[in-house]
Amino acid sequence: MSELSQPADRPKKDWTLNPRALDRLLTWLDEGTNSEGQKYLEMRRRLVSYFDRKNCVPPDELADETLNRVARRLEEEGAIESESAARYCYITARFVFMEHLRNIKNADQLLDESRRMPLAAFPQPGTEDENRAKERMLNCLEQCTSALELQSRDLITRYYVGGGRSKIENRQQLARELGITVNALSIRACRIRDKLEVCLRECTRVE
Repeated sequence: MSELSQPADRPKKDWTLNPRALDRLLTWLDEGTNSEGQKYLEMRRRLVSYFDRKNCVPPDELADETLNRVARRLEEEGAIESESAARYCYITARFVFMEHLRNIKNADQLLDESRRMPLAAFPQPGTEDENRAKERMLNCLEQCTSALELQSRDLITRYYVGGGRSKIENRQQLARELGITVNALSIRACRIRDKLEVCLRECTRVE
């Protein structure tokens, strides 16, 4: 399996960041020097800033999730040599970001739409072409969600949070905060979803 596709794996439920794994992560981030943990703190700050720019809540937890996945990979394989430490952390962060979007119903619809593109866009699994296609899809997801106005991004994110009764109550609360009816909120969310779908189709369109 390629280095690029590996971070997409979800974390093992029974895996936790133990002292040994943390020490291995700190050493790997130092890249031959001893920063006494400063490289780790700096990388975490950069990841928090990355998720904050994406309007992800809470950004610090997603940053920790990213570093935990990197630590798990190091523990399982002993080394990550295909990328620099910083680049690999950002690659992993982008997969964490995509999964964060997948918690939103609309994001699932967008990803399903991207998978229905012509086969030329998504080559056979395990190939370099597949990795490039996956990289392109990630870029498009980031580009399209980041292009939304902050208020629209916050609305569409909160609109699809939860399930069942909690989703209904969440939407009622959101409508009250905005001073509109639930029906008006639904219309706004639909318009934002349509913009995202158009953007993703255009961004991932095969020439």
